[in-house]
Amino acid sequence: MGLFLLGSFFLFGLLIQGVFLLVVFGRTAWYSSSSKKSAVTYPEEGVTVLVTARNKYQYLKVLIPKLFEQDYPKFDVLIVNDQSTDRTKRLLEDLLIKYPKLRSVTIKYTPKHLTAKKFALTLGFKVAKNDVILLTEADSLPSSNQWIRKMTAPVREQGKTFALGYSGYTQPSSTLGRWVKFESLLKALFFLSFSLWKAPFMGVGRNLCYRKSFFMEVKAFKGFWDVQGGEDALFVNAYATGKNTQVVIDPQAITTSECTENWKEYLAQEKQVFQAERNLKVEDKRKVGIYAISQALYWIGGIGLLLYFGIGFDWIQFSFVLACMLARTLLLSRVIRSATFKLEGTRPTFNVLLFDLIYIAYFWVLGSISYQAKNMK
Repeated sequence: MGLFLLGSFFLFGLLIQGVFLLVVFGRTAWYSSSSKKSAVTYPEEGVTVLVTARNKYQYLKVLIPKLFEQDYPKFDVLIVNDQSTDRTKRLLEDLLIKYPKLRSVTIKYTPKHLTAKKFALTLGFKVAKNDVILLTEADSLPSSNQWIRKMTAPVREQGKTFALGYSGYTQPSSTLGRWVKFESLLKALFFLSFSLWKAPFMGVGRNLCYRKSFFMEVKAFKGFWDVQGGEDALFVNAYATGKNTQVVIDPQAITTSECTENWKEYLAQEKQVFQAERNLKVEDKRKVGIYAISQALYWIGGIGLLLYFGIGFDWIQFSFVLACMLARTLLLSRVIRSATFKLEGTRPTFNVLLFDLIYIAYFWVLGSISYQAKNMK
């Protein structure tokens, strides 16, 4: 590979990476709410927290009491029991007595040609009492008792269609856990930052709010009923715009989950995520693709130049390339550190440089395998 080609790869990759880190991701990393507190008081509109669950007994027995600690006067919790075979049904029967604002509906079968999760969500929306729906998962916990109030504020008070929130992970101890946390944060930097740039393209169902009336008006998941997974990302991708969407960046408005410790389980989940996300709009897939291409070119060009100049004992050029790479690494670390603090109120505990390199293999290898596979029904 010639010197000119290596230099072109490196400079192009470095330039695009700089734009992403400073201009795009910087919107989240250095986010500052410019809105002042309004003197206008809004009526406390009712909210339904909607959770679909299949065999999530161990999680629900922790989540449901936690939800009823929320400091919001008008809300209920709706659990859609999706064909569970564990002790979920008995747990819900017991908790329905203890919590008057808890409701549940049980699904006994999924109609043909529909995916289970989308059918469960649609049924939940249909029977929900309130128009404002706040979504989360059985294995996610709100970070504070202000979660409902803060996450639903853009929809209740500002007339937004979507409120996009961040869902992170508890501090992991394993290498896999730290990687999951890093990859999740990087994904959040994409969709939150582009939303702040008035170009939203996805959200996560562990922390997402929109109205029941809108969901019914657009006929639920019309157009991607048969896609396994990705219901949250695809729904937001189809209908979110710069005018009708707002992000909520506040450590008190996030949800957290425990990181998986099982590589096989993790790879299966990520494969399904990639398969679903290939149904995103072309221009939105391009946003992530440009970042991944520039990252790969940056590393290929940078390492190639270091080898070339090192073998040729050209230490001036070697030092220049190394300095550029160190500067980009420091900038990436600063962005990740600042974004983690803005979103979670904590500092990252993972090796940013190591996981930046791993991301190349993750995106190109696992992504390619997933994109070539057929959608799982």
